[in-house]
Amino acid sequence: MARSKAKHSNALSLIAATLLPLAASLSMSCAAGAGAGGPSLDAGSSSGADAGVDPRASSSGANKPPAATGGSAGSSSETAGTGGTGGKAPAATGGATGTGGSASTATGGTGSPTPPPSTTPPATGGTTGSTGGTPAPGGAPATGGTTATGGAPATATGGTPATGTGGTPATGTGGTPATGTGGTPAIGTGGTPATGGTPGTGGATGTGGTPVTSGAPIKYVFVVAMENESSNSVYGNSSAPYLNGLISQYAHANAFADPLPDPVPSEPHYVWMEAGTNTFSDTTFLTDDDPSSSNSTRSTAHLSTQMTAASVSWMGYMEGLNSSTGACPVNSSGFYAAKHDPYVFFQDTAGSPPSATNAACAAHHQAYTTAAFGQALAAGSVAQYNFIVPNLCNDMHGDSACPSSNVVAAGDAWLQANLPPIINFVNAHQGVLLIMWDEPEGGTLMPFVAIGPGVKTGYAGNVSYTHSSFTKSVDEIFGLPVLSTVIGANDLGDLFKTGMFP
Repeated sequence: MARSKAKHSNALSLIAATLLPLAASLSMSCAAGAGAGGPSLDAGSSSGADAGVDPRASSSGANKPPAATGGSAGSSSETAGTGGTGGKAPAATGGATGTGGSASTATGGTGSPTPPPSTTPPATGGTTGSTGGTPAPGGAPATGGTTATGGAPATATGGTPATGTGGTPATGTGGTPATGTGGTPAIGTGGTPATGGTPGTGGATGTGGTPVTSGAPIKYVFVVAMENESSNSVYGNSSAPYLNGLISQYAHANAFADPLPDPVPSEPHYVWMEAGTNTFSDTTFLTDDDPSSSNSTRSTAHLSTQMTAASVSWMGYMEGLNSSTGACPVNSSGFYAAKHDPYVFFQDTAGSPPSATNAACAAHHQAYTTAAFGQALAAGSVAQYNFIVPNLCNDMHGDSACPSSNVVAAGDAWLQANLPPIINFVNAHQGVLLIMWDEPEGGTLMPFVAIGPGVKTGYAGNVSYTHSSFTKSVDEIFGLPVLSTVIGANDLGDLFKTGMFP
C-alpha cells in the first residue's frame, strides 16, 4: 500500500509540474485580454459599450478578437446580457452593432449591459441607445405617439357632428318640418285654391305634397265637352292615338249611356249636364236654338247656382268667342255654337231674357285659347270648376267649313295640344279632368274618361252611368246638396281609388 501511495504521489507531482506552466501561460493571456477590454466595463463609451466583459457572463473565444463582432449579439438586457466577448478595440465596431441591442432601450436600457450593482449611469450609452434608437420598433412608437394628431379626428368627430346635429337638424326640425306641418294642415283646412299658392309652397317644402284648399280628396274639376261620338268610334280608334294613350293610363267607362232618346240633339244634353234634366216647369229643351225668353228657364236648380251660393268658383271657357257672340255668349258665331254652352239657358245666370251684355254671365265666361289657359294654369288663377268647350272643328263634331273631315283625328289633335298642362295641374293639385261626350251617334254608349291622381290606373269601369252620374258627382265633390233630379243615379266613385272620391 505504501508503494502504491508513492506511485500516486509521483504521478501527481508529474502532472502538477506539467500543468503549472500551462496555467501560468493561460493566466498571462487572460490578463492581456482583460487589459484591453476591461475598462469598458464601467466606461460605457459610445464607441463600444457592448465590448466590455460582464463579470456575470461567460466568455467564449476570448483569444479571438474578431469575436467582438459577435458582440452584436449584445441583445442582452440589463439582467441577462451575454455581452460582447471582448478583445481589441475593433470590438467597438461590434459594439456599435450592439446598439441594435438598444432595442432593449424600449424599456429604458442602454446599449451596455451594466451590472445592477453599478452606480455609473449609462449616460453616454443611453445617448447611443437614443441615437441608435433608429430601430424602427423603438422609435416608431414615439412617432406613433404623434398620432396623437389623431386627436384631430376627435375634433372632426366632436366638432363636425356637433355642427351636424346641432345645426342642420335644428334647422331641419325647426325650419322645414315646421313649414311642412304648419303649411299642410293650414292648407288642408283653409282658403281657396287660387290663394293656395303660398300655402302650396309650404306644403311642397314640408311634405312634397300639393297646394290644396280643403279636406276633400278632389280640389279642382276640369271638364272637356266633346261631341257626337260613340265609344266604338273612339276606344281603340287609330285616329285617336293620344286619347287612347290616356285611356290606358287612367280610367274610362264602358257603360256610359245617353239619358235622352237618339233624335234629341246636343243642346238638351248640355242642359242635362248642368241640371240633371232637360225638362223644367216652364220649358223642355228639345232643339239646338240659341237662348231666348222662350228657350230658357227660370229654374235655379242647377250646378252653377249651387256653386255660387256655396262660394265655389266656376268658369265657362268657350273656344271661338268674339264680339258677335257677346261677353255673355248667347249668340252662335263662326265655330262657336251657343247650344254647347249650358249656362246661357238659365235666366238666373244669363238674364231674363238671356242677354249678351249680362254682367254676371260675362263674369263667368272666358274665351278659351291654348296660350291664355296655359297661363291661367301656371298662375293658379283657374276656378275650382272649369267647363271647357272646344269649337265645332275641335270637338269631334265637325262643320262643313272646318279644315279636316276626319273629326276624330282633329279632336284628338286638339286634346294632345291642350290637355298636357291641365293633366300636370290636376296631378299636382289633387284635381280631376273629365272628358265627356254629349251623345253617341252611331251607337248606344259614349266615351267617358277620368284623369287625375285619384283615379284608378288603366281601369275600365263597367258600372252604368249617364249624364246624371256626372252631375251628381260634381255635387258630391264640392259638398253641394245633390240635386233631386240625380239622386237615384250612380256616381262616378267606381272610377276612383279608395278614399279618393268624392
